[in-house]
Amino acid sequence: MKKVKLLSLLLVAMLLLPAQTIEAQKKKAKVQTDREYWCDLMYRIATPVLSNMSEGKLQQEMQVEVSPRWDGRDKKVTYMEAFGRLMMGLAPWLSLPDDDTAEGAQRKQLREWALKSYAHAVNPDSPDYLLWRKEGQPLVDAAFIASSFLRAYDQLWVPLDDVTKERYINEFKLLRRINPPYNNWLLFSATVETFLFKAKAEPDMYRIASAFRKINEWYVGDSWYADGTEFSFDYYNSYVIQPMYVECLNEITQQLQRWVVTKKDYDKALKRMQRYSVILERFISPEGTFPVFGRSITYRSAAFQPLAMLAWQNQLPQELTNGQVRAGLTAVLKRMFANSGNFNEKGFLTIGFTTSQPGVSDGYSNNGSMYLTSLSFLPLGLPANHPFWTDEPQPWTSKKAWEGMEFPKDRAYHE
Repeated sequence: MKKVKLLSLLLVAMLLLPAQTIEAQKKKAKVQTDREYWCDLMYRIATPVLSNMSEGKLQQEMQVEVSPRWDGRDKKVTYMEAFGRLMMGLAPWLSLPDDDTAEGAQRKQLREWALKSYAHAVNPDSPDYLLWRKEGQPLVDAAFIASSFLRAYDQLWVPLDDVTKERYINEFKLLRRINPPYNNWLLFSATVETFLFKAKAEPDMYRIASAFRKINEWYVGDSWYADGTEFSFDYYNSYVIQPMYVECLNEITQQLQRWVVTKKDYDKALKRMQRYSVILERFISPEGTFPVFGRSITYRSAAFQPLAMLAWQNQLPQELTNGQVRAGLTAVLKRMFANSGNFNEKGFLTIGFTTSQPGVSDGYSNNGSMYLTSLSFLPLGLPANHPFWTDEPQPWTSKKAWEGMEFPKDRAYHE
């Protein structure tokens, strides 16, 4: 009897084995690629903002969260921060052409929502007209909106109707009422004016030129800039200084060959940013973490904007490969966004670093500020068949070092 039962069990196992093998193969085939992970995460981050704002309902639906040390400014800055910061990082992805893939459907939907949202942002009759004319903060996030237009001019600026374009140009010019502090804010003015320059809308070239002069004067060596007259050890070289400086220099020097700046100035700034990106890549630990220091640490993965920007623009330094940069950034995103506490019950980002952690925020921080994290997603502007996405993943520098592999010696950058 026991032999019969044993034979029966063996027979059942043999019959089940092929089915189990097939099922295992199916599961293996459904393993998410790095790009699919990035797309899904970016879509998750962007959807609550753009789906609501496209209908003029962002200010109605978004739960506003401010720092426990809130500095008292109008809390409506939250909506402009959420929209402007999101679009600056999202723009390159939306610049890709439509296709019939699942990603293409995500991208098309986000672009449609974004174009409607841009119109609401400057329409005084819309419930989602943004806080353009109060406080000094609008200069910051207007610069992020302007940058989104620079990064996807044909896809996000050109399709807007004439009335909406005129409204943006008017709002941008009215921001000249704000005298920027003597720090990275100079680049916010410069970015707005650089967009007006590109749009042939009477830019204030002095605001551009003065920002360029001061940023270059504040260079302290080995790729780092001070944020004003004193150096601060934080990630503002990532959040603002390096990317905006290089972006504006590139736009201006492409069209004005003989001006206050030249192509040599752009090349110098680019080399500095390439060196800085080498440092950033070395910051990524074998586990996908990175050092937590300085103000505005709640901007999460925005700390890697220069590295992401160079990858998107095919300008990574020779020390870094596509495979190692993608693998390192993916490890950071997966580690950072593994906790569901990054999002509230309506899907909006919370104040924090790897979850809801309002205690580490600054007095100017709100949950709209958190959308600066989109700046690490710039490589989505590369097509899916680009080597950044198709090359085999490679261990990044710290992973090599801590796992006993050979790794490149680091050297300071001197001009």
